[in-house]
Amino acid sequence: MGALDLILSLAIPALIAIHLLVAPYTKVEESFNIQATHDILVYGTSTKNIYHRLSSQYDHFDFPGAVPRTFVGSVMLAAISQPIIALVGFQYAQLVVRGVLGLLNAGALLLFKSNVERAFGRSTARWYALLQLSQFHILFYASRTLPNMFAFGLTTLAFSQLIPHPDEKKRTWRYRVAIANLTMAAAVFRSELAILLATVTLYGLALSHISLGRVIHTFSIFFIVSLLSTIPIDSYFWQKPLWPELWGFYYNAVLGSSSEWGVSPWYYYFTSAIPKILTNPLSTTVLIPYALWNDGTRKQVLPLLIPSLLFVVIYSLQPHKEARFIFYVAPPLTAAAALAANYVFTRRSKSAGFLLASVALVGSVLVSFGISAGMLVISSLNYPGGEALSELRNLVTASSSPDLQTVMVHTDVLSCMTGVTLFGQHPYVPNGPRPANEITFNWDKTEDESTLRNPEFWERFDYVLAEDPVKVIGPWETIGVVEGVTGVELVKPGTHSGGDIESGQDRIFGRGAIVRSVKETARALTGGWWIGPKMEPKIHILRKMREGEARRAVTE
Repeated sequence: MGALDLILSLAIPALIAIHLLVAPYTKVEESFNIQATHDILVYGTSTKNIYHRLSSQYDHFDFPGAVPRTFVGSVMLAAISQPIIALVGFQYAQLVVRGVLGLLNAGALLLFKSNVERAFGRSTARWYALLQLSQFHILFYASRTLPNMFAFGLTTLAFSQLIPHPDEKKRTWRYRVAIANLTMAAAVFRSELAILLATVTLYGLALSHISLGRVIHTFSIFFIVSLLSTIPIDSYFWQKPLWPELWGFYYNAVLGSSSEWGVSPWYYYFTSAIPKILTNPLSTTVLIPYALWNDGTRKQVLPLLIPSLLFVVIYSLQPHKEARFIFYVAPPLTAAAALAANYVFTRRSKSAGFLLASVALVGSVLVSFGISAGMLVISSLNYPGGEALSELRNLVTASSSPDLQTVMVHTDVLSCMTGVTLFGQHPYVPNGPRPANEITFNWDKTEDESTLRNPEFWERFDYVLAEDPVKVIGPWETIGVVEGVTGVELVKPGTHSGGDIESGQDRIFGRGAIVRSVKETARALTGGWWIGPKMEPKIHILRKMREGEARRAVTE
């Protein structure tokens, strides 16, 4: 492996880690697995009084979600992360847990790249790496504890086995490995991957890459293995007989309940999601079509494209659509684009057309890196709950009196949906070592509207993180506001740059303060122009005012 190839390979885990560090907080879609991993690490498992212990300690009994999810991924992350956390400290546990998942997905992508190089050559693998590295979504989500990203590693391993191999015996074996990985991914993590399993299997049967008997044999073994993994583990943690993905399939496909979260047209994945996922504007408009049209690449890309695109076509029948539901097809589509890019680039000296196309290719990769960097910056501003939690800890610690030992905090729905997690609330394990005079924070996440309208409910809190301070009953003082991104804005000279937030004060905390500072500097240098993130107040940090106390400013 040359120096360039090593750099490109190392860049995959490195950029995943950078995306993690730039955006360390989580969203509600990730909450089940991140909370479950926390509870496994902190409370462990028990063989006595199981229901009582789990129901009183584990978060999913209070917040089960629309459908039960599997604990298999969380158990795996907790097992791998535990020794690392013991070494670096529990205050870094969330980063470690997400980092482990990110590295597992990075490993799958590296194996895929290796197989691309073995089958199509080193230069094609380099183009694959460049195109993959310049895609925002896969790198950003690789470390996020979505069920899709637990399945992503298995589907990527499966696709790595579908890359053409000249040896017929190895080709059959590789198909069996692909079917095994897809079976486990569908049975344990995402039931809709049964569609991808079907398209891969049918393609293999149609081209006689594998026999029906071997398909049935491989599927049966790994389906049983998957059930023997998920059913006992999930029945234990949910304390009832359960196969989560069967429940999820019934809820989403049979009942059609996923439509409650929105409906998109049938063509959404092709016209919107796939172009966004691949990022490079030439990938979908030029490279993939050219790879299919060109005789020199068509045979190589068909095993990757046909099962992938058939999966997307069939899955488009489901009314509710999100880009993350089809992340699995990013590596094979990127490999197809890389084949076309390499075909064009290696012929740049043969004609002016190939030369101009090669220049456009290089430019498109540079543009894609720029787009991805901008998307990372914008996306990192979308977690006001996590930022508010961190800022509250800093404020209380900096301004508290020596005799203050315990603080009660209520976090509202938006805070919990945009970054408040158990890892953030409890940076030290119960009864574990912690800094001297460390303040104990007790947390509440009550959502019941009737309870929230009761004035007595609010009397026990010292601080509140709230989207709307008007709904917080009693004498409260807004000591800070955390902003979140709502889009991109173009501000012209002479346009007002935003006003005071609360009671004549401009108390912006977190990354919103950084954006505001950069914005003011940019406008000063450009004569009043600004194009960048549009920030709006999202989470208010409120402090209870005791009887006879006047409002006071909080020093940073």
